[in-house]
Amino acid sequence: MALCAALTLALAGCRAVPPPPPAAHEPELGSNDWHGLVIAPFGSVLKDVPMALHEVLLFRDDGTADNAAAAVECYAADAPAPRFLGRTPDEYVLCFKQDRLSRIQAAVLLPAAEADGVFAAACAAWGAPAPDCEGSDGAIRFRGRLEQEAESTLSITLDDAADP
Repeated sequence: MALCAALTLALAGCRAVPPPPPAAHEPELGSNDWHGLVIAPFGSVLKDVPMALHEVLLFRDDGTADNAAAAVECYAADAPAPRFLGRTPDEYVLCFKQDRLSRIQAAVLLPAAEADGVFAAACAAWGAPAPDCEGSDGAIRFRGRLEQEAESTLSITLDDAADP
């Protein structure tokens, strides 16, 4: 009996340990890369997103049809968002259409004196010179925007290129 217990313990110690999940792409500190904001592929099901989320209400004043806006549910992260432009975003929202990831929005506050330079450098790094700062990378469309007030807000919207 003691021999069986010893063999069982020895076999349990030899059990294969599953490999850790792959690390999310984390951009270098100070990098202008937006790819780290994409924590799950577009089209991922809400329950499969590897981050705890809570639903948020977004108020839109961009002329979108009420039906289109109502079909999208947006969520904010319960933990700190992935870094963007070397900072933790002040806004980081993942939006789902029919429970599938279809849009990511992020924004960082910048000192007004630095905003134009940071925006121009980020757009150039994305291959989309300012002021338009729009383009695509594979299946992802991106759109950068700079709003200047007392503090400047640089925001980016990432959309699934397959989603009309």
